[in-house]
This record gives sequence, structure tokens and C-alpha cells, in this order.
Amino acid sequence: MSDKETFDEEEITKDKPAENKMGTMPVNRLIINIGLPMILSMLVQAFYNIVDSYFVARISDDSAAGSAGTAALVAVGMAFPFQTLLIAFGSGTGVGVNAMLSKALGEKDPATVKKAANNGIFVSIVCAAVFFIIGRFFAGTLIRSQGGEGLTLEYGTAYLSIVCMFSFGIYMQFIFERLLQATGRSFYSMITQMTGAIINIILDPILIFGLFGFPEMKVAGAAVATVTGQIAAALFAFIINLKKNPEVEISFKGFKPDMRTIGRIYSVGVPSIIMMCIGSVMTYCMNRILVSLNSAAVAVFTVYFKLQSLFFMPVFGLNNGLIPILAYNYGAQKRSRMIRAIKVAMAYALGFVAIGFILFEVIPDKLLLIFNTGDPSLLTYGVPALKIIAFHYLIAWFCIVGGTVFQALGNGVYSLIVSVARQLVVLIPAAYILARIGGLALIWWCFPIAELMSFIVTCYFLYRINREIISRVPDLA
Repeated sequence: MSDKETFDEEEITKDKPAENKMGTMPVNRLIINIGLPMILSMLVQAFYNIVDSYFVARISDDSAAGSAGTAALVAVGMAFPFQTLLIAFGSGTGVGVNAMLSKALGEKDPATVKKAANNGIFVSIVCAAVFFIIGRFFAGTLIRSQGGEGLTLEYGTAYLSIVCMFSFGIYMQFIFERLLQATGRSFYSMITQMTGAIINIILDPILIFGLFGFPEMKVAGAAVATVTGQIAAALFAFIINLKKNPEVEISFKGFKPDMRTIGRIYSVGVPSIIMMCIGSVMTYCMNRILVSLNSAAVAVFTVYFKLQSLFFMPVFGLNNGLIPILAYNYGAQKRSRMIRAIKVAMAYALGFVAIGFILFEVIPDKLLLIFNTGDPSLLTYGVPALKIIAFHYLIAWFCIVGGTVFQALGNGVYSLIVSVARQLVVLIPAAYILARIGGLALIWWCFPIAELMSFIVTCYFLYRINREIISRVPDLA
């Protein structure tokens, strides 16, 4: 080989962009490398959700008739549907940005990467402004619409208004963390999430009970602790993006919203947003059905969601890592890596929810005592509820990962159909009918019934997406 040919090859190699690890690292190792930091951060978030409710359940109020702790749990439960709605827009926007940005990275298209990042930040700011208005003017109405009254109404209004009015923290946290995840820097994303969670955990007892000279804010203190942690995490994530994420350029010099880019973000993100909004509607309807049976049942439902997060949040963290891996290898035309990633993710997801199933069946009373309000009805209604609900864990893992596959490959509408069918077409009508037939003894079976339907539909859509997309992707080296 001549010196000139050697020189030309060296120049070509030097100019060729290095392959991102999402296209080269062994899949099992990649899933752990990308997913583990997100799983750990999600576990920390699940833990702080539990700590949050642990302290809320111990609120006392001498002026209250009955348990103030139970009223506080019910209040947080009634705020939850609208808090979920708030999170839906941030999470869905992040999903869309993540998928678009990761695919552009796989295609070596830096201009699209920049557009996705900057337009994602812009629409996140718009969402935060909308929820500021909701929190400022409509929080009390939303709690009252679920049957909230007395101390529950007071606590719920305070909590929801604060969470909504300061939602810019969680919106900025979502978008800046997704930029890190899309480029494979999930370790930094984990650090920012853990920072926010730890701040929340530290501030919870201080602000709820008025320690170290701070005023006793009760449920409002839990909300202030939450938004403070979110704002701190957002600032940290922004700084890390500027310093440690060279593949994504954040610059608003001469910026104008690009409707085509925003449209592409939401072509993937809207189904995710709608799915979470459907969850919000489901929770709202369940609260109304349960409060008509016994207000303590709303506290049980709230506690269930807090405990469930210990086992489902890690699966969601795993899925957040799976999305860029699938999107990148789809863009890079590497079919075998896509299939392997799906199988590995499903195996890990099954492991997480299996732990939850066992604990819910064996020690439900011990789990409920974490939220000891002094009200015996929490155990009376809660133990059978957890044992029944746990059965849907046996198939939920498959449906969750399946939905992530749909989103990552640009078919989020499949996830939307599954979610609508599960939570609105089946779960709520089943809950209403079972409540009328057998009250609290039967109502909780609506969860396993709905999950079985979800499993059947997810299997069908996975078959279609494999036939129409995955099987047609070439397997390039």
C-alpha cells in the first residue's frame, strides 16, 4: 500500500464520527449501563414518594374530628390525578424529544438534534405556564369535585396549588434529564434525579412538622419540599448538559419555535401524554367511586400507588433506557440488537414485579403499617385490597415493556389504544359494577380483569409491529 493510500485511509477514519455505544456495546451490558442509573434514580424517587406519605400520614390536628393523618392521605390521593396530569405533559414531551434526538444521533444529523432539544425546552416552558394558572385558580374546585370536604379539602387545595404553580421545576428537570438519557449519559441523569429526591426527603419532616425554626406547614410542607427538590434537580441537570453533553447544543440565540419539529416530537409524545392523562382520569373516577363507599378506601388506594411505585418505577426507569437504545439501533439499521434489547428488558421487568407480587401477598399488613395513621380502617380495608390487586403484577411487566417498544419505534398510538381499553373501557366500568355488587370486597378485582385484557391486546400489537417494522429492518454491522 502506498504512503498516499495510507494517508487517505487515516483521513477518512479521522473524519468519520465515532459510533455511539448504543450501537456497539453488548446489549445486556448496554441495558445495565443505560438502564441501571435510571432504575436507581427511579427507586430513589419511589422511596421519597413513600417517605412523603409516611410523614403526611403522621400529621395531627387537634381541631380535626377523626384522623388528620387519614384526611391528609386522602387529600394527597385527590391531588394525585392532577399531579399525574401535570407529569404527563412533561414526561410525554421528554419521550418525544428522546426518541427524535436518539434517532437523529443514530443517523448522524446534528441539526435535528439541536432542533429537538431547543424546541423541547420551549414547549416545556409553555406547559409550566398553563399549570401555573390551573394551580392558582382551580385547585380547590378540582379537590371538591371528588368529594373533598373539611380537612381533606383544605389539605388537598394547599398541596395541589403549590405543586401546579411551581411546576416549572419538574418540567425543566424532565427535559434536561431526557437530553442526557438520549445521548447515553444516564449516569448524570441519575445524579440529578437523586439530588432532587434527597433534597425532598430532607425537607419533608422539616417543613411538614416545623422543625429547626421552620413553620409547621403540614401537607403544604410536603408540596413545598417536592417542588424545591424538582427545581434543584432541574438546575443541576441544566448545568450538566452545558458542561458534559457536547452532542446536544442548547442555544436560544435567534431561536424561533419550529412547528415541524414540535409536531415530530408530539407525534411520539402525544400518545404517551394521553396514556398518562387516561391514568389521571382513571384515578379521578376511582376516587369518586371509592369515596362513595368509604373515604378511608381513598387512603388505601393512595397507599397502594405509593407502594406500587417501589416495583413499577424501576421498570419505568428500565424503559426510559430502552427507548433510546431501540430508537438508535432502528436508525442505525441493527435489527438483532433491537430484538435482543426487548428480550433483556422484559426479563428484568418480570423480576421487578415478581418481587412486588410476593410482598403484596405475604406481608401486606407490614407494608400498610408504613403509613400508620392510627386509623384501623387502613388495615381492615387495605390488606385484602393489596392481595387482590397484586395478581395483575403477573402480566403487567409484559404490557409495560410492550408499550415502550411501540413508542420507541414511532407507533405510540398502539400504546394509546391499549391504555384506553385497559383503564377506561374495562377498569372503570368493572370497578363501578363490582362496587355495586359487592362493595369494597370486590371492587379491587377490576385491576386484574383490566390487565388481562391489556395483555391480549399488547400481544396482538407486538405481533403487528414485528411483522411491519422490526422484521423489515436490515441487520447492518
